[in-house]
Amino acid sequence: MALLEVRELVKHFPVRGGILNRTVARVHALNGVSFDVARGEVLGVVGESGCGKSTLGKCLIRLLRPTSGSVVYDGTEIGGLGHGALMPFRRKVQMIFQDPYSSLNPRMTVHAALKEIVRFHRVVRSGEIERYVGELIAKVGLRPEDGEKYPHEFSGGQRQRIGIARALALQPEFLVADEPVSALDVSIQAQVLNLLMDLKDEFGLTLVFVSHDLKVIEHFCDRVLVMYLGSVVEQLACEALHEGARHPYTQALLGANPIDDPGQRRPLTVLAGDVPSPFELPPGCAFAGRCPLVHERCRTEAPPLVERPPGGSVACWEVK
Repeated sequence: MALLEVRELVKHFPVRGGILNRTVARVHALNGVSFDVARGEVLGVVGESGCGKSTLGKCLIRLLRPTSGSVVYDGTEIGGLGHGALMPFRRKVQMIFQDPYSSLNPRMTVHAALKEIVRFHRVVRSGEIERYVGELIAKVGLRPEDGEKYPHEFSGGQRQRIGIARALALQPEFLVADEPVSALDVSIQAQVLNLLMDLKDEFGLTLVFVSHDLKVIEHFCDRVLVMYLGSVVEQLACEALHEGARHPYTQALLGANPIDDPGQRRPLTVLAGDVPSPFELPPGCAFAGRCPLVHERCRTEAPPLVERPPGGSVACWEVK
């Protein structure tokens, strides 16, 4: 059985206005997303900005309550959990945020922030807290004296290491990493990714790794979920990404990626048209207005996500 099972997940954000502050529109952030994550797997989630990646990650760990659908973690539906039942769930699942500076308390030192988490959740005995926090700081590659510094005294890469230490403080088994390296230099990205890979192997973690960079996804993940405007358009193994991608949107993402060898230049893939408004989704396939394979059925009927040989799933009427 999968560690995480997501079925028909929907999240809409109401937009209020007018004199009576009524709901005048809704942002359709997630539209019927379904997938599984096996224990020990690293699932990548990729797509353009605004496609619902971060919203999905927050719904998985109940930072946001879905509009409808179900999220089953280790056999338990988390949507109906009350405050008391959520506490043990919080210890099992944690999130690494995209902006580590905004997610850290600027008035607390690293040591004090980690110590507060460990004490509140009673991760270790009170006499062992100091030792445990010191081990956490060392585990993510920081020096012992860094524990007495404040967030503004660190670089971006160091802050992200602090965010990773905070996520690991509760000894979780499942992590959602929300674009943890997108704001970092390339060399620092590699250091943070290598750290995550080492920690994943050491602690047997299961990860959902959110990114807009297919090269990072391909390097770090086992399987990739491609999202467009709140829907999953393709799922496939990362090792088959270049040869096995079949949805026109996935192929466009690959075509827009920089290549490693400048001698193998190719024309960049540029999609025509604009992304539809998330306030009013068009009928049919959301990608129809930009798709080079579009035909009349695409504009009126949304394609389901269907398994296609030799592997993976695709939501496209033209893929057989």
